[in-house]
Amino acid sequence: MEKEVLLDIKNMRKSFDGKEVLKDISLSVSRGEVVSVIGPSGSGKSTMLRCATLLERMDAGSLIYDGNVAAHDEDGAMIYADRKELKKIRSYFGLVFQNFNLFPHYSVLKNITEPVVLSGQAGKKEAQERAMALLERLGLSDKKDSYPGSLSGGQQQRVSIARALAMQPRILFFDEPTSALDPELTGEVLKVIRSLAEEHMTMVIVTHEMKFAREVSDRIIFMENGVIRFQGTPDELFGSDDERLGAFIGKLTAD
Repeated sequence: MEKEVLLDIKNMRKSFDGKEVLKDISLSVSRGEVVSVIGPSGSGKSTMLRCATLLERMDAGSLIYDGNVAAHDEDGAMIYADRKELKKIRSYFGLVFQNFNLFPHYSVLKNITEPVVLSGQAGKKEAQERAMALLERLGLSDKKDSYPGSLSGGQQQRVSIARALAMQPRILFFDEPTSALDPELTGEVLKVIRSLAEEHMTMVIVTHEMKFAREVSDRIIFMENGVIRFQGTPDELFGSDDERLGAFIGKLTAD
């Protein structure tokens, strides 16, 4: 049985100030699949995520969510869907940022409920019920009235995950979700992502946590210099005899 494709990127290109950061990236993600993206700094990982989540405009290629075309190129020009269609497509995905991006003047509860209410996805009562269920699940129900500044980095990142999940996305993106955390706080965030993987949440995770990527991923992608140099199962990637890939993994796993 053929898997249902939730995200389909074809021939994505992106340049900044004349420098091509993404060079012909093609990637599809199926429902329930966990895909980790690894690679050195400057390889284009975060730019690919930003283009996929409509935070950056692509220069070329196509972007399709669950059969709905967000963007495609035609006669050398990028054509994006209209505002109404893009609003619908944005509801398909959630994004967890590297640096939490919580509103400091909102309580934890309001940080989670406000996007749900403003998007029109649910009323205030249902949004609060969703938020409280997620906070309970993530061990943060006692922090609902706290403000982000009083929380640890790990707690803030768990709140940002709850905020993304409250929108009930079909696919969840993570951009280096633990890179801003102290090592002792990393584990609590990875535990949450592991639990989502066990529930077959569709996820694309840009990460430098090699052991974690090996454990949770169905597929791992290695990017370098704006291209996908390798992709395969964790066993295929970690068992590869590619010298450049081996050197990159060896450096991170030795840390």
